[in-house]
Amino acid sequence: MSGISIVLLAALCFCAQNVTVRILFNTSSVFGWEGVGGFVEPSLANSFLLLALRMVWVVPVLSVVSLRLYPPLWGAIAQLRHPQHRRLRGKAIAGGGLMFLYLALLYISIGLIPTGIALILFFLYPLFTLILTTILGQQAPTPVQLAVMVMMLTGTALTLSPSGMNAVPHQGLGMICGVAAGLAYAGYTLVGQQSFQELHPIPFTWLSFAITLLLAALFLPFTLDLPPDVHWLGLWVGSLISALATLIGHVLQNLGIRQIGANQTALIGSSNPTLTLILAWVAIGESLTWIQVLGVVVVTLGIIILRHRDMAAIAKQ
Repeated sequence: MSGISIVLLAALCFCAQNVTVRILFNTSSVFGWEGVGGFVEPSLANSFLLLALRMVWVVPVLSVVSLRLYPPLWGAIAQLRHPQHRRLRGKAIAGGGLMFLYLALLYISIGLIPTGIALILFFLYPLFTLILTTILGQQAPTPVQLAVMVMMLTGTALTLSPSGMNAVPHQGLGMICGVAAGLAYAGYTLVGQQSFQELHPIPFTWLSFAITLLLAALFLPFTLDLPPDVHWLGLWVGSLISALATLIGHVLQNLGIRQIGANQTALIGSSNPTLTLILAWVAIGESLTWIQVLGVVVVTLGIIILRHRDMAAIAKQ
């Protein structure tokens, strides 16, 4: 399977994950089924709770799946204890910390503002990725990448138009968290790309999720304040669905980064907000204004141009 196909499959998984998080935070009508979700209020403490519940599912399942896909998993992780792998160990730990940070911020953003809007802001991370790779001297953006970025930023501006954001409470905090989550994720993809030169993506992914579980569990006792009538069954089921989507998405994403690099992965993966807007509209009835639809079309056109250019280059080879 090509790197482009892997990253697009990852984007579909992330769409399902994001809509599920929105449902957990807000009572919704899911495919016509009224009164689903809204189990906890969107807050930093509850973001830690949902992260911990999700990772309780993800880490054990990922351990089993990873061993089947990459049998030397534990040996690859064990080698990080050696002094000569100190820098690689630091990168792996940094990857886990950045995953924890971007997921917590993204959860808050999705809970406070419409799902598609939060994802549009989060998926500004390709811009951050291009800036960081340029600053670090790893890879200068090509004219095509710059043109695609301009198209996606234009689409983002249209999607965030005032007519599409009226009467949204706490929209300022939600927007800030969305952008901050994108910045943290840009750092995660770059740390991953550097680590994959010495460490396979599967053990790196496992460590990222394990560290996220550890950090969420450490912060949870100091922040948790739940009502006595919390719907634990709904939280566990929703967390399981979100966990499966997250697990598959991140494995595919990191495999894609290894094949086509962080910049290309970031640009192709930018179809995620478009897909999430559509899925949120179909599944839970989040409405789109015509200006937002135009923004979606502009972002999608940027992705089509990128895919066409990449496929043409492959055909020439």
